[in-house]
Amino acid sequence: MLITLLFTTYITVFLAEMGDKTQLTTITLSSTTNKPLAVFIGSSTALILATLLGALAGGSIANLIPDYLLKMLSGIVFLIIGVNFLSQSKKEATSNS
Repeated sequence: MLITLLFTTYITVFLAEMGDKTQLTTITLSSTTNKPLAVFIGSSTALILATLLGALAGGSIANLIPDYLLKMLSGIVFLIIGVNFLSQSKKEATSNS
């Protein structure tokens, strides 16, 4: 069970991080400083710390809010974000026509 959670988390975070602003910033820093190892160590430790803070915050929130309510709130937030993106996309499509 633990290995399944570990693997699922790894794949999810790996795919979510591909092509995001953190990766683009790392590429930019590495190309401008010509010190890829230092950039790798710096960005890796920053990502580890940010992930640790997120995991600790998530654990604390899970103790305060029941599981079903947390899932429902997450779903509602993602729906709002999706509707917002669709709305912006529709506005851009009508303004370009």
